[in-house]
Parts: sequence; structure tokens; C-alpha cells
Amino acid sequence: MKKLLISFLLTVSISANEQIPAPPQKNPILLKNGYIHTVSKGTIEGSILFEKGKITRIAKYITPPKDCEIIDLNGKHVYPGMIAAVSGLGLIEINAVAVTNDHSERGDFNPNVRTNVAFNPDSEIIPTTRSNGILIANIIPNSGLVSGQSSVMMLDGWTWENATLSSPSGLHIIWPNMNSIAKNDYEKNRLKTAKEHLNNLENIIKDARAYARLRQTKSRSAENYHDEDLRWESMIPYVNKKLPIYVHANEVKQIEAAISWSVRHSLNIIIVGGKDAWRTTDLLIKNRIPVIYESVTSLPYRRFEDYDQAYKTPSILYEKGVQFCISQYGSAGSAYQARNLPYQASMAASYGLPKEAALRSITLSAAEILGIDKKVGSLETGKDATLFISNGDPLEIRTNILQAYIQGKKVDMGDRHKSLYSKYKEKYRQLEILKD
Repeated sequence: MKKLLISFLLTVSISANEQIPAPPQKNPILLKNGYIHTVSKGTIEGSILFEKGKITRIAKYITPPKDCEIIDLNGKHVYPGMIAAVSGLGLIEINAVAVTNDHSERGDFNPNVRTNVAFNPDSEIIPTTRSNGILIANIIPNSGLVSGQSSVMMLDGWTWENATLSSPSGLHIIWPNMNSIAKNDYEKNRLKTAKEHLNNLENIIKDARAYARLRQTKSRSAENYHDEDLRWESMIPYVNKKLPIYVHANEVKQIEAAISWSVRHSLNIIIVGGKDAWRTTDLLIKNRIPVIYESVTSLPYRRFEDYDQAYKTPSILYEKGVQFCISQYGSAGSAYQARNLPYQASMAASYGLPKEAALRSITLSAAEILGIDKKVGSLETGKDATLFISNGDPLEIRTNILQAYIQGKKVDMGDRHKSLYSKYKEKYRQLEILKD
């Protein structure tokens, strides 16, 4: 009993933050005298008006409606909220504390798993992430062969229900290793497992289609009747091409095999990771397959590659015409790094990616790939008022995010980092080490 109590108290202490989720927008809000970076239609020097959570007008001058809250930007900037295309936010708090981890399930086949029901809106990591302008994240499962279904979450809310923007957003598959050479018993076993997984992927699609046909038959005779199975039921939208399959693959052989598999079975896929995507641009374009490129700021994938290959890959994808977006690593253990998303884009810009394309890669391009671009990703009339105010370019590390809104709701911008900063600033002021 004592151990259970300690575990409970530990869970509470590390999973709760002091920020209060915002109530729905009541009165219209007008942001005037600023630079409105729409992403889709350039930059407008003027104002933006949003009501009941939706953008209603963007123009040079806007007459405020009745009971409108007017905020003078005084030359500050407004951007659409950035989007983490793959992330473990809300599924993990501290890597080493098992009771705070809920990002994976046992077994290799879990298509019925949905991440939004496990999402913890009280995570301490969420406020530090949105303080850097990331307001939306596609929360992904992370285990097995067929990991489960991701959900697009807004980074503010009392519960997972009112934080959910779109669910499910897709099915996640961890593509098997394609190495064909095994030098020891460990590698032989890994190669054997990979071959089994490849064979399983073929059978899973065939079985899912067979199940879908049985479930859709009008005849309820004994020979045609099939009980509902949640796992196979979850596969139907994917074999019917109503939702995409996110294939986590980095190597050339993995990407080529995944594309071949998708063509053979007529599936819509999205490549996640994509370290070797720059080597397979023609194949990606031919089959209209988008790429969620993970982590620009990483080491070369191979010893013989250029030291800056990871940095310049987005510019190669852009020049070749591959549809892509940039993300931080999507693994649950890297959830705390999601706040660095704008700096992934800025590094790509430093190595050849046009600045406008870099910003688009973490806003509108991400929204398009995730299928949420009618709601978010750019500042346009009719879209959600999910945006932030900054004192400069958000891709610049010295820029501060001053205020954020999610569906028009004014977000609490406090976080643990700011709290600790204030605490220790006061400490050193009292010790007379800090003079101002």
C-alpha cells in the first residue's frame, strides 16, 4: 500500500502543470498594426480579426465589431501556430519513470490503438513546447510492427476529448530493417525477424481486405457471417484508402520496399523519417508520396556522406518537387525536444531551403500532409484562429513568443522553464549577485 501511494504521488507531481486551459472565445479579438504572416498569401501589414475561434477578416484596416477586444501590436508579428507532424507529446513525461510512459503496447499488431485516449493534457512538456509557438502536434504510437493510430492534438485543453483536433490521423507502421547480410547470431535473428515482418505486412493487408469484404456483405448467412474484430475493423479505412498509412523508414531499401508495397496493395502512404529521401526523389514524386523529414540537426546517416547531408536534405526535396514537411524526432523519448521545431526549419534554411519554404514546412505543409489544412496551417478567413504573436522571426532563436491563441482561446504562456528562471533570478538578486 505504501509503495502504491508513493507511486501515485510521484505520478501526480510529475504529470501536472500549473497552467489553466483557456475558456472558449467569447468576444471578438482584433490584432492591429502588425505584420500578418499568412504563409499561404504572403505578409500583410495590417490587422487580423477572429470571432468564436475562427478568423473572420485580414486586411490593412478593420473596423472592430461590437464588444471587440482590441490589441495594438505596435509592429509585432502574427504567425499561424506551428505543427509538430510527429511527436510523443502527452504520452511520456520522464523516460526513466515507467508510470509516466504510455506510448506503446505489447505485441506487433495493434492497429486499434488510438493515441488521443492516452494523451495527458497536464504534461509539463506541453507548456514549454507551446511557449515556442508549437500549438498543434500529431501524437504517434511507438512500438511493434503496426503501432496503432495517431491523433492530431491541440496543445491546450482540460481533457483529451477537448484537445483532439482530428482522430485518427493515420496508421503507423515501423518498416522492418532491410539489411541482407548477417555476420553473427544476433544479426541472423534480426534478419529472420525482419523477413517475418515483411511477410506479415503482405498478409495483414490481404486479411484486412478479406475482413472488410465479409463485414460489408449484405448476406448474413452462417457461411458469410463474421464477428466484429476491433483490430481488423480499424484496418478498413486504410485498405479503402480513406486514411493514410505512416511508414517509418529511413534507408533507401526501406523506402523503395515501402513504396513498392503501397503500389502493389493500392495504399496511401506517408514516409516518416526519410533520411535517404534525397536518394529516392524520383520514386517519391512518381508515386506522389509525401515525406515527414525527421530532425534536420542530426549526424550524417553514413560515414561516407557529407557532414551536412541532414541539413541540406530539405532543400534537395524542395528543389526536386517532393511534398515534405520538417519535424523533430517523433519518438516518445524525444517529446521534450518538440519545442526546437522552429530551429530545425531554420537550420534547413541556412543550408539552402528558401526562408518562406522553411516556415511553410512547419505550418501549412505539415497541415496538408496531416489532412488538417482546411482548419490550420495558415492565416486565412474561415480557418481556426490558432496563431501566435512574436517580437520577430520565430525561426530566429532570439525571438520571443509573446502570446498564443488556439481556436481563439487565449493560451496561458507560463511554463516550468519560465517559473524556474524567475525563481533563480530572485535568488541571485537576494544574494546581491544580480544587480537588476
